Amino acid sequence: MADSTYDGIILGTGHNSLILQAYLCRAGLRVVSLERNAVPGGGLRTEEWPVGSGFLHNTHSFYHRGVTRMPWYAELELERHGARYLEPDLNVAMLLPDGRSLTWWTDFERTADSFAQFSRRDADTLRRWREAFLPIVTQILEPEAQSPPLPVPERQRRLQATAEGRLLLKTSTYSPREFVLREFENPAVQAGLLFFNGLREVAPRAPGFGHHIPALLAARGKAQMCVGGSAQLAEALVAAITEAGGEVRTDVELAQITVQSVASGPGRAAGVVTTAGERIDARHFIASGLNPQQTFLDLIDPAHLPTSWRDQAAAFRYNLLAPLFGLYLNLDEAPLYSAAEVNPELDDAFMVLLGLQSVTDFDDIVRAHERSQLPPTVMWGSCPSRFDATQAPGNAHTAFMWEKVPFRLRGHADNWDAEATAHGRRMLDAWADYAPNLRDVVRQSLIRPVHHIPKRLPNMRDGDLLVGSLGHGQVGYNRPFPGAGHYRGYLTGLYLCGACCHPSGNITGLPGYNAWQVIAADLGLN
Repeated sequence: MADSTYDGIILGTGHNSLILQAYLCRAGLRVVSLERNAVPGGGLRTEEWPVGSGFLHNTHSFYHRGVTRMPWYAELELERHGARYLEPDLNVAMLLPDGRSLTWWTDFERTADSFAQFSRRDADTLRRWREAFLPIVTQILEPEAQSPPLPVPERQRRLQATAEGRLLLKTSTYSPREFVLREFENPAVQAGLLFFNGLREVAPRAPGFGHHIPALLAARGKAQMCVGGSAQLAEALVAAITEAGGEVRTDVELAQITVQSVASGPGRAAGVVTTAGERIDARHFIASGLNPQQTFLDLIDPAHLPTSWRDQAAAFRYNLLAPLFGLYLNLDEAPLYSAAEVNPELDDAFMVLLGLQSVTDFDDIVRAHERSQLPPTVMWGSCPSRFDATQAPGNAHTAFMWEKVPFRLRGHADNWDAEATAHGRRMLDAWADYAPNLRDVVRQSLIRPVHHIPKRLPNMRDGDLLVGSLGHGQVGYNRPFPGAGHYRGYLTGLYLCGACCHPSGNITGLPGYNAWQVIAADLGLN
């Protein structure tokens, strides 16, 4: 007999799970979410370090691109529940060793003017592709991302029917690298565009993703930050859930998804059992925000799944370039970049990119990851307290830099135990080459090596913060794998809602939002 029964159970409390739960509770269902950690939110982590110091560090997620434009942000009334976002005008600055800078602004014309300082031809190309892709982004790509995916033949048929769709298909035949080298001429411009493609975790040489570059240029949402730290978004979601009668439970370790046999067809996902022996039943559904291996291999008895489903879950692939090494600083003053002496507006740059000059630098990074070796130092980061004084005490500041490094250094993740401190020093030295005052103003430094990521968040296997590659066919209707791309998980009443689903990772909330649409339709909810 169950210890408790709910209309539905959600596994994990990443932001996608919380968004799904908020909608379900507002529709009148009694839903509980279960989290193994002490706090909900998954990658929405804000840590005070040292404890009691007032220095806040966002150690997994910080840049939330266009979150306030997502439909769930307004529909769930998250600002009423305490969320608030900033979108700095100088959104990104790529600083070059020679003192020049390539800048991206919320005002597109200022971005084009910056590109023109490197190449007038590239600035014209930028304008041309942005103009061409504005209707593609607003009429095709955004609606696709905010809906359950179509089967591949149906999507192809619809795209072929319009000029915008045909241009999207044609551009998609290139790899991001091919598109950039074909359309742009300046090495710094090429490198900068490929870097932002890399933030989306698409391999630069992967065919089928050339459209990501012009789509990025035409995207309306820019990098944003949550006031008070990324965890404030999780807290706002929990507040919305609680107000609607939902329950968020932490420190709960899952042991098994229970399955009720059915006379014909697959069984029904009936509930869960925790490692403490507690049994929780679900009247209507279980939705998993976990990765496919956790859901289908770790929690479901093999007798209840076809071999094909287990094999496909086991074969789910993760991003080679995703793991982030984090260096977090407590400072007496904000970083002062030498380039700002000539260009003072750089003091207000939100995201700062360092160490990248040409496409060959990016090629070197990819090769290093393939060989499990340390790549050339290319990093990006921010000084959050420059924009939000609540993230540091008094007149002090916090700042961080992230770098993509291999999860298995020289073939094994544990090699980071001996390497992490020295690598953090190398990052600080390279950072200080651009911001010399850092040599004198660092109070304390905190290192978060990549092999700690899955220890804190096991769904981020191999340190993949995006929870699954977009390569290897793992995209759209075939994400996470063929047969599971509609958010349903073989068993009756079992659903998927995490970043392993369409449209993929990052803080978009769209896998959870789309899963809500599917579950609502199946249950006849308004």
